[in-house]
Amino acid sequence: MFIAKVVGNTWATRKNPTLVRAKLLLVRQYDVFGKKFQGKTMMAVDSGIGAGTGDIVLIMDEGSSARQIMGDPEAPVRTIIVGVVDEVHSGGTTVRCH
Repeated sequence: MFIAKVVGNTWATRKNPTLVRAKLLLVRQYDVFGKKFQGKTMMAVDSGIGAGTGDIVLIMDEGSSARQIMGDPEAPVRTIIVGVVDEVHSGGTTVRCH
C-alpha cells in the first residue's frame, strides 16, 4: 500500500463488466511531508470510495487484494483506491490532506 494523489481521470465507453460502475482515476505516489510526487502515474480503480482529482488517497497495488475488494476473483484489476486520506502522522509531525 502507498499514499498517492489523484491527478486525473480516464473515461472508457467500453470496459469489462466488473468495471462498469467503477471510476478509473490516474494516481501518482505522493510524499505528503515533502509535498512532491514520486514514481510514475498509474491508473487505479475507485469502486465506490468517491475520490476525485486532487484527493490524497490510499492505494492497494496488488492484484489479488484488489480483486477481493472488487468481489470478483476474475476482475482485471491490480491497483485500487481503498480510502481517502484525511491526515498523516509521523515522527511528531501531522499533515492535513484536505
